[in-house]
Amino acid sequence: MTKPLTNVQVELLNTFAYQLPDDELQELKQTLTLFFARRIRKRTDAIWNEKGYTSETMNNWLNEENQ
Repeated sequence: MTKPLTNVQVELLNTFAYQLPDDELQELKQTLTLFFARRIRKRTDAIWNEKGYTSETMNNWLNEENQ
């Protein structure tokens, strides 16, 4: 079953309904990557703050015997 396009997909298709030179396409990909990376970082920061995690928490996880 085919899923309908999301609002983001429709917007991108409408906005970029033309060929970009390869260097501009790479720049666009980088911009989108940074956008989504920032969104992920904000969400993970919020979760860490909510749960009270610290750098020490991460170090403990990394040094657990169960790896």
